[in-house]
Amino acid sequence: MYQMQPARILRRMVAQGKGMPMRLRPALGTLAAMASVATIIGYAASALSADHQDGPATTSEPPADINDVYTWMDGNDVVLAMTTYPAAPTGAQFSNNVQYVFHTASAAAGLGTTTNPVDVIATFDATQKISVWVGTADYVNGDASPTAGLTSASGKVKVFAGLRSDPFFFNLDGFKQVALDVQGATGLTFNEAGCPALGATGPVLVTQLATAPDGGAPANHFATFNGLAIVVSVDKSLLTKGGAAMSVWGGSYATGPVVGDAGGQ
Repeated sequence: MYQMQPARILRRMVAQGKGMPMRLRPALGTLAAMASVATIIGYAASALSADHQDGPATTSEPPADINDVYTWMDGNDVVLAMTTYPAAPTGAQFSNNVQYVFHTASAAAGLGTTTNPVDVIATFDATQKISVWVGTADYVNGDASPTAGLTSASGKVKVFAGLRSDPFFFNLDGFKQVALDVQGATGLTFNEAGCPALGATGPVLVTQLATAPDGGAPANHFATFNGLAIVVSVDKSLLTKGGAAMSVWGGSYATGPVVGDAGGQ
């Protein structure tokens, strides 16, 4: 598990400049996606998982294939970020047959209690102009690809959308070594999901996930990858009608002849 550095993610994803998918430095190795997390507004959130490439039906429509969903607080604003299109090439575009949705819900308590849903929905037309709805409370439309992005008339919603470097750090070589170690282990017991009970071996494998197979520094397998990024900053008053605890997950939904995806669940 890694810890998000949200200010750095936002600066990198939004400030790189239109049409300039510059790579993130390895310093972003402490980053991970946020998945079905409930957090108290005003505090940093821990991250749980990533989702790069799924089954053939989803990967056949790359702009709808979610990489990661991130969320964090920036002062009084909730920042929602979604990346799609694994290893996106230069010139990649969002689909005009997909709704990209951040599902949010809020409550006074914590994880597992959130109600009061508010969906933040983004769609694109054939010219890549974006439309963003924050429930029924606010709306913005236009070209969100410049560095400054778009701001709604109320000033409570800001959005950027475009090609950016993939901010997720993935130590593929360390992961493969862990898989080999588990496959070669003896005397393991498995639960109903087929996951082994590792006991004292667990901490050793966690260390291996964070290092190269030889114990050296990890390498970022995604260092040369790009993705399509949607970053929406929303005044928290629009998303927390139910209370200060908020949950977020993301999905992409077909409105035409394409396949959708659900990420960060």
